[in-house]
Amino acid sequence: MKKIGIACDHAGYEMKEFLVGYLDAMGYEVLDFGTHSPESVDYADFGHPLAEAIEKGELERGIGLCGSGEGMAMTLNKHQGIRAALCWNTEVATLTRQHNDANVIVFPARFISNDEAVAMLDLFLRTPFEGGRHERRIGKMACR
Repeated sequence: MKKIGIACDHAGYEMKEFLVGYLDAMGYEVLDFGTHSPESVDYADFGHPLAEAIEKGELERGIGLCGSGEGMAMTLNKHQGIRAALCWNTEVATLTRQHNDANVIVFPARFISNDEAVAMLDLFLRTPFEGGRHERRIGKMACR
């Protein structure tokens, strides 16, 4: 079974619940790092555990959500093993996999629809990394 992690704050809660159902129907085992209600919370409390699970090899990919997507993306990208990409359209979702080998897609839940999120997620999950010249560039991302 395919496995994926998901994490959000209160602003992303409704979209997260929708995506969990969608992924379940697609045959994914979803590790839900929370939040588990629409009550106000801090995105970092849920983003860090998702990032750590990916860094430990428990998951290959993840999904992050918050209102603008920015806070979750910044939190996730504090981790050396994470390449989290804030996506707002299908072209960005495709390119972030092809060129950046992103392992987490981040959605701005207050600015996109569930249908837009699904379209981007599908591309993120099925688009391969191109490698080649992009491998060198990814190698330069790590802090020195």
